[in-house]
Amino acid sequence: MDKDVITVTSPLLPDLEEFNKMLRQIWNNKWMTNNGTFHQQLEKALCEYLKVPYISLFTNGTLPLITALQALNISGEVITTPYSFVATTHSLWWNGIKPVFVDIDPATGGIDPERLEAAITPRTTAIMPVHVYGKPCRTAEIQAIADKYGLRVIYDAAHAFGVEVDGKSILAEGDMSTLSFHATKVYNTAEGGALIMRDAKMKQRIDYLKNFGFAGETEVVAPGINGKMDEIRAAYGLLNLRQVDACIEARRQVAVRYREALRPVEGIDFWDDMPGVRHNYSYFPIFVDADKYGMSRDELYFKLRDQGIWARRYFYPLISSFSTYRGLPSATRENLPNATRMADTVICLPIHHELTDADITRILKCIISSYSKKQK
Repeated sequence: MDKDVITVTSPLLPDLEEFNKMLRQIWNNKWMTNNGTFHQQLEKALCEYLKVPYISLFTNGTLPLITALQALNISGEVITTPYSFVATTHSLWWNGIKPVFVDIDPATGGIDPERLEAAITPRTTAIMPVHVYGKPCRTAEIQAIADKYGLRVIYDAAHAFGVEVDGKSILAEGDMSTLSFHATKVYNTAEGGALIMRDAKMKQRIDYLKNFGFAGETEVVAPGINGKMDEIRAAYGLLNLRQVDACIEARRQVAVRYREALRPVEGIDFWDDMPGVRHNYSYFPIFVDADKYGMSRDELYFKLRDQGIWARRYFYPLISSFSTYRGLPSATRENLPNATRMADTVICLPIHHELTDADITRILKCIISSYSKKQK
């Protein structure tokens, strides 16, 4: 890749010498997968770091979504958001479940609880919200509606590693939460993911399901899948856990710079930190008002690209606009005005632990110069 290109993110990488030491242990043990030593250590370490009771590691972030739906016997219809990565809704499709889209709260990017009750039908069995950009959903309101109608709640928390509200992990909300450890995430194992659950019995069921349903050498208790994390990625994850806090702090400092510089720029909106929330600064979305800023979102996006700044229109387009889902009654733009507006105006700026002051200055100059020209 061109060294002058500024990417939207950069993977957190473990120290190579330390990683090689752990690889030698794996080679010596000759135990590559199937709940090895490093796998067990990482599950324990993540439970402690994330303040959750039980966690099950997976080989990517999509399989926990698929498996959570299986473990809870979800069927029929599930209410979810169109403003997410496609894996959220694809997990429903793979389970033969009909997604029902509701609009989002523009203050959080997550499902608007005020839209939920109108979307519930006799076939509704669950709600699948997303903590977009790691920003917590309105979980108390969502849970109150779920309890009222006897619905399960599965959070797609792919962006929410380490996020807390008033000292409590956001991952403890709902019946289950899922994480992605993809290389683009704040914390990564190159590829990987996890499922967080509340009790030991469900943890055992999940562990069976991700290992083909095996409950012993000769007993299969359910039609499971192969979703296990291997020892190499578990070792990688253990090392990255040591440095993730420093990575998050570096991201926070980038966010502070962006906010200070962009606050005076009319037509560029962004979110501030939420009171009582420990954020992970996984993304820094801005929202472009073309009339006020003097340039459309896409014009600014391509200007950034032309200058070697690889920002991302994330999430654009909406899941509901893809061919697999656009025929659903809930997928219309009229039903999703806030989500449509956000998808049409968002740019996620580069934010990661390796951004330099010069990188940040270059990004800000590109954005502010366009506004300055309008003012002249």
